[in-house]
Amino acid sequence: MGLASFLKSRLVPAELEAQVDRIRKPIGSLGYDPWGYNNDAIKYGLSVTRQVYERYFRVQADGVDNVPAEGPVLIIANHSGQLPLDGLLVGYALASRQEKPRIPRAMIERFFPTVPWLGNLLNEMGAVLGDPVNCAKMLENDEAVIVFPEGVRGSGKLYRDRYQLKRFGNGFMHLAMKYNATIVPVGVVGCEETIPAIANIKPLANALGVPYVPVALPFIFPAKVHLNFGPPMHFDNTEIPEDIVSERVEAVKAEISRLIDKGLSERKRLF
Repeated sequence: MGLASFLKSRLVPAELEAQVDRIRKPIGSLGYDPWGYNNDAIKYGLSVTRQVYERYFRVQADGVDNVPAEGPVLIIANHSGQLPLDGLLVGYALASRQEKPRIPRAMIERFFPTVPWLGNLLNEMGAVLGDPVNCAKMLENDEAVIVFPEGVRGSGKLYRDRYQLKRFGNGFMHLAMKYNATIVPVGVVGCEETIPAIANIKPLANALGVPYVPVALPFIFPAKVHLNFGPPMHFDNTEIPEDIVSERVEAVKAEISRLIDKGLSERKRLF
């Protein structure tokens, strides 16, 4: 047995390896797709995420079967927590479901690929630079794509602003309309409490070339996370004015707000 096979046998549970193997991904002969996704890397990644998902954050996911089993899908969620833990947990919920699992692609902020090794690792795990062109190509490829329309406005919000949705851009709606993609809204509750920040040091962030530098404890709190996947939403590609597109975006945002309220009402305690 080679070293790689030995490590896989020790680190990747057999049932998880079988789960990934039955999720078809269009990869080349070297095991990668054009954006760097790799089947072996995702197996190791999901093995680690499984422990974080089940034991540390004790995630409760409801409605994950609302994500269609095939075809282009945009999974639209609220963003929070300083680190992209929400995307990790949403992705695992979909990849680990029993009926017709999918490994979604996540749109990541532009500063992540600038961190040594991290960019390549995230690509191998299915993440793609958050660019409209990349997202369009993912949808053309019938992928399920996780998008956070708040962007860094959401992930970098302060604790006092928790669960207050920031402005949504219209880009995801244009893509959904153009590629006939199903939108599945998701309300994430719990990630706001994982790394509560009381301030951002903007001068230092500007000097480092990162979106924000939070003033927070260097610790990820084990908050219990609730994921509520809402009913699928469909929007036709009729030629409409931009203000009508904005109204559609607001409809998605309102549904996510409802799902957040649902999660908050279900939550019995923070930890």
